[in-house]
Amino acid sequence: MVPTRTHLATLVDDFERRAEHIAIVVPQGLRRRRITYGALAALTRRFAAELVSRGIVKGDRVLLWGENGPEWVAAFFGCVLRGVVPVPVDFASAAEFARRVEAEVSPKLVVGSREKLAALASAQPSIPFENFESAIVRERAGVIDDLHEDDRLQIIFTSGTTGEPKGVVHTHRNVLASLTPIETEMQKYLRYQRIFRSLRILHTLPLSHVFGQFMGLWIPPLVPAEVHYESRLVAADLRERIHDEHISMLVSVPRVLDLIRDDLLVHFPGLDERIQAAGKMNAWWRWWRFRKVHRAFGFKFWAFVCGGATLSPGTEQFFNALGFPVIEGYGMTETTALISLNHPFKLARGTVGKVLPGREVRLSEEGEVLVRGDTISNTTWHGGQAQQLDSEWLATGDLAEIDEQGHLRYRGRKKEVIVTASGLNIYPEDLEAALDAQADVKVATVMETQTDHGPEPLAALVMNNSVDPAAAVAGANSKLADFQQIRRWVLWPEPDLPRTSTGKVLRREVARRIASGELGDAGAVSEPGELNLDSLGRVQLQSQIEERYGISVDDAALQNVRTQQDLNELIARRPAAPAVTRKAPDRHIYPRWTWNPLQNLIRNAFQETVGRSFTWFLAKPRVRVHTRNWPDSPMLIVCNHVTSYDPAFVLYALPPHIRRRTAIAMFAEMLLDFRKGRNQGNRILDLLGPGAYLLITGLFNVFPLPQQSGFRRSFRHAGEAVDRGYNVLVFPEGERSWSENLLPFMRGSGLLWKDLGVPALPVRLKGLGELAQAHKNKQHGNWFRSGKIEVDVGEVIPAQPEKSPEELTEILRKGISDL
Repeated sequence: MVPTRTHLATLVDDFERRAEHIAIVVPQGLRRRRITYGALAALTRRFAAELVSRGIVKGDRVLLWGENGPEWVAAFFGCVLRGVVPVPVDFASAAEFARRVEAEVSPKLVVGSREKLAALASAQPSIPFENFESAIVRERAGVIDDLHEDDRLQIIFTSGTTGEPKGVVHTHRNVLASLTPIETEMQKYLRYQRIFRSLRILHTLPLSHVFGQFMGLWIPPLVPAEVHYESRLVAADLRERIHDEHISMLVSVPRVLDLIRDDLLVHFPGLDERIQAAGKMNAWWRWWRFRKVHRAFGFKFWAFVCGGATLSPGTEQFFNALGFPVIEGYGMTETTALISLNHPFKLARGTVGKVLPGREVRLSEEGEVLVRGDTISNTTWHGGQAQQLDSEWLATGDLAEIDEQGHLRYRGRKKEVIVTASGLNIYPEDLEAALDAQADVKVATVMETQTDHGPEPLAALVMNNSVDPAAAVAGANSKLADFQQIRRWVLWPEPDLPRTSTGKVLRREVARRIASGELGDAGAVSEPGELNLDSLGRVQLQSQIEERYGISVDDAALQNVRTQQDLNELIARRPAAPAVTRKAPDRHIYPRWTWNPLQNLIRNAFQETVGRSFTWFLAKPRVRVHTRNWPDSPMLIVCNHVTSYDPAFVLYALPPHIRRRTAIAMFAEMLLDFRKGRNQGNRILDLLGPGAYLLITGLFNVFPLPQQSGFRRSFRHAGEAVDRGYNVLVFPEGERSWSENLLPFMRGSGLLWKDLGVPALPVRLKGLGELAQAHKNKQHGNWFRSGKIEVDVGEVIPAQPEKSPEELTEILRKGISDL
C-alpha cells in the first residue's frame, strides 16, 4: 500500500524502517565507505538539531556545496525536517558562480567539502563535510509541526548550455507529484525483489540536479536500494565496479553511455559486426550470443537509466542490441525532473516515454512542449526574493512529437534550431548525429553562424588520431538533405569540447570562443615541451586525464609520454585492444579467493604451525616491538627490503591478531613469471612455477604490485583488502637493497598511504646483509640460527590526510630509518 505523503520529511521515517539496509556506498580514497539507512537517519536528525541550536528556522536558507555522500544527504534531509530551504550548488561550479548564488539567497549556514568552502571564502558560518559528525550536536530533532506540501523544498540555480543561470524554487508538492505515481507503479514489482539480492544503483550524477536527486534521494528509500556514488567517469573503471560490486543499474548522462560503448568496442573486437549479424534475434538468444559482454558487467546488472541530455539513437540501439534496457526520461529543473518516462518493462525505443500522471502536455504550433500541473515550479528566485510566474503553462523551449501510442519523441531545443534564409529549419541534433556516426569523429557540436547567405550551421569537431575532418564532414553530408549540408567547420584544438557537469556540450561557450578568436588557427598544435614527470606525477596525471576525458589510459602508454604533444596524441587516440583486453597474456591477477574464510583458516594454520616454526628454526630472529597500543583499524605496514625472505620475518615479528590479517604486496613481475611458468632458471622449475604461484598466493595472501605500470589497479586492490579488515604490507623501496642501507622510497608509497587513510606501522629488518649478498651471489651465507637477524617493529604512526603524498613518503622513510 502506498503511504500518503504530505511532505518529503516522511522519507526520513522510511530510512528508519530500513535501518539495517545499506543506504550509501561512496569512494573514500582507495576504499569504500558504507552507511546504513539507520545511521543516515541518525545523522540527518542530528543535523536538524544543529539547525535548531543555531536558531536557523523555517524559510531560512542553507547553501550546500560538495561531492555526493552521506553528509550531503544528511544535511539536505536535515533541512527538510525543519522547513529550512537547502540551496544545492553543483560541485563542478566555479567559485564565482557559488558566490553569486550565496549573494542571491543570503544563507544562514554553508555546508560542503573543505576545498569548496575555502574557495567560497564566505563570511557565513560553515561546516565542512570532512569533520561533519564531530562538528554537529549529538542531540536529535524531528520534523516541525507546520510543514506542508506547498512549503518551499529547495532552490536550484541552473545554468543551461545556452541560457543564463536562474534560481528555480521547488515545493514539496512539485516533487511528490512526480514521486507518487512512480511509487504507486513500483508496488507491482517490489514483491519480486525478495527473490533477488538488494537493488544497487551506481549513481554518477550530482545531487544538485533534479534527475540526480530522483535516483539518489527520492526513489532509493522506497525500494530500498543501495546507492553507490561515483564521480570518476572512466568507462573501464565503471564497468569493473559494476561487475565487482554487483550493481543492478547505472544512472548516468548519455555521454557516459557513449564512453562505455567505445570501451566495449575496444574490449571486444568485432562486437559491432556481431551486433549487425544478430539482426532480429529474440531476447534470450541475443543474451546468449553476447553473454561475454554481460559477464563483463556481472549477471546482476540489468539496465542503464539515462537523462540530463539527449541520447543518440545509435548508442541506444547498441545497448538494446546487446540485451541491456536503456530507460530514458524527459524533464527539466522547472518541471521538477520528470515529464515523461520510459517504462522499464515496456520500452518504446527512440522515445523518452509516455507523459506521467499529474502532468498535462500539449505542443505549440511550432512543436514546442508546453506543460502544466503540480510538478511545475511557478516560482523563481531573483534579486534576493521569490517571484511568482504569471502563466500556468511552462514553455519548455524543447521541440517534440507525440506518436500514436502517446510516446514523446524529443526533437531538440527551440532556440537552437537554425532557420535558414530559405525558411527551412535545421535541427543541430540531426547534423550532430550524422557527424557522430563517422568513425573518425570523437565528438561534434553544431551551432548557428551568420554568413553572407544568411544563417548556416557551423560544426566544431574533435577528431580521433589527428584525422583531417574533411572526409568525415563529407561522410555526414552524404546522409543529410541538401538544405542540411555542413559547409563550415572548425577543428577544435583540445581533446574534448567544453561541457556542463552533466555532460552537455556548452554550445554557448564553443560559439563564444570561436567568435572571440581565442582559438587562433583552429587545430594548431603548440610547440612541444618536456613534462618532466616522476612516477607520482604520472599517477596524478593519469587520474586527471581519465576523470576529465572519461577514457582509460594504459599505464605502459603513459610511460612513453615525454612532451605535451605526446600527451595530446595519447588522449586523441583510442587505447589499443591489448591494453584493456581481459585475456591479454601478461595481465596481472588480483585474487580475492585468498580472503575466503576457509582459505583464511588454512593460511593461518600454516603460518602458525609451519611458517613461524620454520622461521624460528632456520633463522632464530630477534624481535623488538616498540608499540603496545595497537589500533582497531587495519594498518599500512612498511618495511625495508633486503631479501626475498623479508615477508616471513615481518610476519614472524607481528602480534597474532595483526599477522593473521595481513595482505602482502609482492613484486608483480615475479608473480607473473611464477604463474606463467617462465624465467625460473631451468625447465623443471618453470613447470613447477604455476604451483609455486598458487602456494605463495594462498599461504601468504599476496597480491601483485607492478613496478613499471598498472600500479593503480594494485592500489585499488589494497583499498579493497583494507575494507575487508586486512593490514597491507608493502616494501616502499620497490626493489631489494641487498644491504642495510635504505634505497630511495617510491613516491607512490605516500600516495598509497594518503588514499588508504589508515595508520602506518614502520618495520626495520637488520642483520640480513650477509644473507642478502650470499643470495645475490648464489652462495650460502652463515646465518643459520645465528641470531644476527633482528626485526624492529616501530611505533604506529597515525593517518595524516592533510599532508601531501611527498610529505607522507618522507614520514614513512624516516619512520623506518629511525629504527
